[in-house]
Amino acid sequence: MGAEFLPDIAAAEPPAPLILGLQPAALIDHVARVDWSLLDRVPGEPGGSIPVAIEELEYILRQVKTHSLSSPNDLSPVKSMAGGSVANTIRGLSAGFGVSCGIVGAYGDDDQGQSFVSNMSFHGVSLSRMRLKKGHTGQCVCLVDACGNRTLRPCFSNAVKLQADELTGAHFRGSKWLVIRYAIFNLEVIQASISIAKQEGLLVSLDLASFEMVRNFRSSLLELLQSGNIDLCFANEDEAAELLRGEEKATPDAALEFLGQYCEWAVVTLSSNGCIAKHGKETVRVPAIGEVKAADATGAGDLFASGFLYGLVKGLSLEECCKAGSCGGGSVIRALGGEVTPENWQWMYKQMQIKGLTLPDRCN
Repeated sequence: MGAEFLPDIAAAEPPAPLILGLQPAALIDHVARVDWSLLDRVPGEPGGSIPVAIEELEYILRQVKTHSLSSPNDLSPVKSMAGGSVANTIRGLSAGFGVSCGIVGAYGDDDQGQSFVSNMSFHGVSLSRMRLKKGHTGQCVCLVDACGNRTLRPCFSNAVKLQADELTGAHFRGSKWLVIRYAIFNLEVIQASISIAKQEGLLVSLDLASFEMVRNFRSSLLELLQSGNIDLCFANEDEAAELLRGEEKATPDAALEFLGQYCEWAVVTLSSNGCIAKHGKETVRVPAIGEVKAADATGAGDLFASGFLYGLVKGLSLEECCKAGSCGGGSVIRALGGEVTPENWQWMYKQMQIKGLTLPDRCN
């Protein structure tokens, strides 16, 4: 399959982004508020994330029209934007926390691909490591119920994707962190990225993706963790439970201890109960931000990661990193979709001030 670097950016040689995200296939999220009856018609368990074929994705989008909970003021029952866990984290770091970021991956020569590029570029994300390929861009349906819980159904079956043999040291050279999301269908390129990134001296952050991904492909995940190449790992409480499935103690605290055996930093998010985190022998428990009603949980973990990584690059304490993460996660759940609105960034900065956290340079 033919490929080329993004033509208007490749010629320039800007400084390497501080943080890079690996998203082998660019993705457009289609976010919609729906009633629970639609979730009964969707393959897989509610609340998780499993891949679907293009025919299933198109079927779900058609069903949204008759199961939408959108208000009369909404121009469309579906809100589309650049998406994917890594893209959400990287966009949040760039747009809200003022950290220089880039993405490594590929996008198709279709309208969705152009939308992804436009959205990420607008928010200051470097795309010089993205490849343009002939074909389709990935899509994901994000179904949000009345309580703000989200169910994700991504479709990569016909999407262009960055291959492992297309990666070189130049993709990572000069950066400090590589952000990755676990996915069995991206395992080869994930392993290659980690190997090359480590040769270039980067630290690696891994998100466990979803409870289904951990449940169904646990052995490959354990190999990644036990390699010693994962410096920071994020898990939510459902993923943590699957990680220790079958163990006598499958609690979030036990999962944190387990991850701490292999990673310098380990974090387990606990939804409305905040999070627990470990760095070496230090363990902290940080409550969630109060007075936040979740309109949509899409991106909560992704923006938590944005805040936590911001704290690390700023040299904040473990507890402060968790607080910054909670501020980031709290900002995105106040509106539909994984992209934080300008108003909610301002809300986040106010929360950071209240907690005595170092504000991003863009606020000074």
